[in-house]
Amino acid sequence: MAIGEPRNLNDLFYFAKVVEAGGFAAAGRLLGIPKSRLSRRIAELEERLNARLLQRTTRKLQLTALGERYLRHCQAMLLEAEQADEVVASATSEPRGPLRVSSPVGLANQFLNPLVRDFLTRYPQVQLDLLLVNRRVDLINEGIDVALRVREAEDEEPNLVTKRLREARTEVVASPDFLAAHPVSHPKELMALPFLGALDSDRLARMRMFNQAGERFEIAMPARLGVEDFIMRKEAALGGLGFTVLPLMHCESELASGELVRMLPDWHCAPAWLQAVYPHRRGVLPAVRAWLDHLAHAFDRCGDRLL
Repeated sequence: MAIGEPRNLNDLFYFAKVVEAGGFAAAGRLLGIPKSRLSRRIAELEERLNARLLQRTTRKLQLTALGERYLRHCQAMLLEAEQADEVVASATSEPRGPLRVSSPVGLANQFLNPLVRDFLTRYPQVQLDLLLVNRRVDLINEGIDVALRVREAEDEEPNLVTKRLREARTEVVASPDFLAAHPVSHPKELMALPFLGALDSDRLARMRMFNQAGERFEIAMPARLGVEDFIMRKEAALGGLGFTVLPLMHCESELASGELVRMLPDWHCAPAWLQAVYPHRRGVLPAVRAWLDHLAHAFDRCGDRLL
């Protein structure tokens, strides 16, 4: 590319996102852009630079040595651009502009409808983009300002700021018929039974339990049904397909009616929290601060009731 020739800065953005997402297809889904268009733009970028940035094979995408150096400069430029926007936004006293929030589906259905309505009424210049997904989102690469999560204590990425909102008690439950067929007295006996739970990156489902005597036990095992969604896990447990772990708010009525029972009443799951997490630098934006304060105030009004 000749000195002084105008650059299309979008191509630098596309290049960084393709690398961060691990390929053209994944980046296309993330950005809402056809894979073919992204591939063409990167090819045109390489042509203008007269340099190969990516090695393309049928199985993977790999940076060249020059591509690695170019990527660092692209990411630095994009960070500077984002911080420039944040300087302007943070100087505005009134919360305004786009705000992207993620939440589990069940949590949103249970709590967020009135919170969202009141928030948008109070802050008319904010455009709220609410992403409802039952997976752990990547806040940085997916452009999420704040994520709502139910997590065990300390189970969070170290590069995120965590704001705890409420304690979220969880229970190990199954149908009465399942428990009658599979009586247990210790968590280790659960490892021989079908588990309905969320899978970690190693394709195992996990839970930690403790009793009043201070004994602790961790389970890590394949799941008969691996799914994040609490409602689907509850339906499978009601059908006698296995045992599962559910937040109390998702099984309280079934426990009261006897449709579900606690597997080990003398054992408890490790403490969990409903928390809001966000990248450190996003916390300076008025819209983000307003949303966090709004959540904290709303859950403070719940009193001592557990989720």
